[in-house]
Amino acid sequence: MDLSNIKNLKHLDADNFFLLAGPCAIEGEEMALRIAEKVVAITDKLNIPYVFKGSFKKANRSRIDSFTGIGDEKALKILRKVGETFEVPTITDIHTNEDAAIAAQYVDILQIPAFLVRQTDLVVAAAKTGKTVNLKKGQFMSPEAMQHAAKKVRDSKNDNVMITDRGTMFGYQDMIVDFRGIPTMKQYGTTVLDVTHSLQQPNQSSGVTGGRPDMIETIARAGVVTGVDGLFMETHFDPANAKSDGANMLHLDHLEKLLSNLVAIRQVVNGLK
Repeated sequence: MDLSNIKNLKHLDADNFFLLAGPCAIEGEEMALRIAEKVVAITDKLNIPYVFKGSFKKANRSRIDSFTGIGDEKALKILRKVGETFEVPTITDIHTNEDAAIAAQYVDILQIPAFLVRQTDLVVAAAKTGKTVNLKKGQFMSPEAMQHAAKKVRDSKNDNVMITDRGTMFGYQDMIVDFRGIPTMKQYGTTVLDVTHSLQQPNQSSGVTGGRPDMIETIARAGVVTGVDGLFMETHFDPANAKSDGANMLHLDHLEKLLSNLVAIRQVVNGLK
């Protein structure tokens, strides 16, 4: 897809990877603006095209008492305020056909969660809004199978499609990234590597998903070397107390050093072309 179709996506002439980053869930306006301000400053400094990410609600939870959101409209309005305040595009995930039309009024990119990417009606509803659609590869799907999800978007007269790898589940409690999938999926759309969700450790007996944030740079470096178009990372200034997915999020204080290293690697990769 042509990334210039995404409103307010800057630094496209830098030949860098682009970044989708932000908290797992919108917990409130102050936290969202605080995270966005920091990431915008870093990505502007490093000439990285940036999209702010935040879930307006969390529908896929292990336990009934898990945090699901602060209210749909309230969270969506915060996403719109982030976009307008910092002049950056925004992305959120949707879970129902009705969510597509509602969220499209507030954000620039609609994301289909991995567990729902085979739901034809949901993918088509997202595509028909005209917004860019980011398809998360199911943990249970091969890279080759994602061509069919991407085709559903294009058959709905929308060529703006991304495909995001978030690891494949082997066994019950671990995710593995098969980097052979990146060049395979590049045939079907713009590719993204979801670094932090690929390091989740689901199905814990506590009902709270674990993670390996110590491996974030390892996975991200490998993604850049493999030639992925974009990176996806969830980040927070206090992951230990985040209301969702804190166990695998990157601490905001570590983001600049990580991205600086990744930009240096990208420059080397560009020189090998």
